[in-house]
Parts: sequence; structure tokens; C-alpha cells
Amino acid sequence: MIVKDNIKFAVVGAGHIGKRHATMVQRNPETELVAFCDIRSIEETQTADFGVPLFDTMEAMFAADLDIDVVCICTPNGLHAEHSLKALNAKKHIVCEKPMGLNKADCEQIIFEALNVSRHVFCVMQNRYSPPSVWLKDIISHKRLGDIYMVQINCYWNRDNRYYLPNGQKHPWKGTMELDGGTLFTQFSHFIDIMYWLFGDIKNIQARFSDFTHAETTEFEDSGFVNFEFVHGGMGSLNYSTAVANTNLESSMTIIGEKGSVKVGGQYMNEVEYCNIQNYELPELPPANPANDYGHYKGSAANHVHIIENVADVLKGRKPITTNALEGLKVVEIIEKIYALK
Repeated sequence: MIVKDNIKFAVVGAGHIGKRHATMVQRNPETELVAFCDIRSIEETQTADFGVPLFDTMEAMFAADLDIDVVCICTPNGLHAEHSLKALNAKKHIVCEKPMGLNKADCEQIIFEALNVSRHVFCVMQNRYSPPSVWLKDIISHKRLGDIYMVQINCYWNRDNRYYLPNGQKHPWKGTMELDGGTLFTQFSHFIDIMYWLFGDIKNIQARFSDFTHAETTEFEDSGFVNFEFVHGGMGSLNYSTAVANTNLESSMTIIGEKGSVKVGGQYMNEVEYCNIQNYELPELPPANPANDYGHYKGSAANHVHIIENVADVLKGRKPITTNALEGLKVVEIIEKIYALK
């Protein structure tokens, strides 16, 4: 089903990310924002400037009989599956923030319903648009490194009381198993997605976990060492922590291959730090977008503009989905397999 007119969007969840989605929709000449949905008031959500109605339930929003093509799901992690299914049952395409769900079964249900109603599921994994990630995909796809021997991913971030206890009060959902899900879901699923996008699935997983600084603020670990083998050959590791003091340290990927080695690093995997490949010269890459800025802490690259562009391209029949529902499910499945070892 190709949409010929402007594509109409509603955003469910009017927090920081929901308002970023709405802003990107309003900036795109082919897309239009028609509604917000949040349990809080206009004053609490500060959505008046968007100039669209705010509904307190998805049921009320759909009952208003607005012309809606796409629903952006920007609610807490543990509600993504429930809200995605409501939108699909209303026969809307969905753009789902990461993670697609907190377990594989919920993701499978989303895919099942999407197929039943012939609607698209766009999974938000915006790090795929960063120039170093695009470059890595190109050299891996063209086998510039030959056989892959080793891949090491390091994600060392700061998430302290400023994140989990804003204004001295426990956050209503961050840090809970039910609505947050854990460090790999909330902070580092983007990097697991990049790993899967480049190298495929993993097996023979071993892991160790610890909670160094979050015993009073979260219901899960803040750090882990994970090692594994790739189904298609080579071995890898994921080392992560949110116990880093003061500020984020790095998000990096080091790849050792038959014909050379590369490292993409920086705080958000936004810089090529090393490239030594046989008979290959590193091209000049476009600058990466800055990280999402949340005040006391920062997150992954601010590439949501490309997400909305991709939705328009797909619904107008020009391009395929950047991150499809199966890929969203695989990220959740990999995290679920890792956490099963705790």
C-alpha cells in the first residue's frame, strides 16, 4: 500500500524521545503530525507548541477518527509490545523505539499481527545511520577484512543517581525490570544491533555480571562481560557498564580480520580510530551527528531524522526498511539469551 499524500503520524509517549519523533515529523515535508497520546496533561508533557491534540489513551485517539497512517511508540520499554499491538489492531503502521519488546514472544506477536493486517513495523536503531557504521557495513559486506577472527565491543557509560533518582525521587520506570528491562535493553541494544547487522547471530554464550553502583537504584546488573562465537565464524565479546564515574567513557568496536584490523570508537562509536587493511585506503567520512543530549547524560547518535525519512521512503515505495521487525526481534532474542545466563 503506497501512500501518495503526506504521511500522517501520531506519537504515543510525550517524553524526550517522543517529542524528538514529533519534531522530526514536523520538519519533514512529506510527513505530518496529527496527534500525541500520553497519560499526562498538556502542561506536564509541554506539548502545546506542537499544535496537535493530546489524548490520554490510544483508544480515545483512535476513536477520534483522525487520519493516521503511522504511530510512533515512544513509551517505556515494557509497554512497547502492548502499545504496538494496539496500533496494529487499529491497522496503523508502527515506528517502535528500541527495544521492540522485552522478550522474544512479545516480538513474535507483533510480527504476527503486522502480517495479519499488512502493516509495516519500523524498529528504531538509529546508530545504523552514523557514518562509521555505514562504513563498517560496506567493508564487511565487501569482505575487505577477509575472514573475521575477533570482534570486541566495549560500552562504558555513566548512569548514576542523576538518571535513576532525578530531583532525589526514584524514577517511575527506569531501573525496574517490568518497564526498563535491564542495561542491555535500555543503554546498549543499539550496539548489539550493530553487531548483529554486521556479523549475524551468536552462539556458545558465556557471561559474568555484577552490580557495582546501582544496588539501591535498579533491579538489575550495571556491568557484564559476555563472550561468544558468531554462527558464521569468528569469536566476539561484549564488555559493558553503566558504573563509569561522572560521564560516558566510550562505545567502541574493534574488528580483527584476515586482511586487516579496524577500530571504531569515541563515546558513541562515532569515530574511526584505527584502520589498517591490505590494499585499502580509508575514505573521508561525513561528520557524525552529535549524541542525544539529556542534560546530565548523553545517549546514542541523534539520527531520528533519518528514521522518519526512511518511513516516508518505504510508504511511498522508494526504499526498503532500514531496520525491519525480524531484526528488531533478533536483538531482543540475543539480549534474552545473554540474560538467561544470570
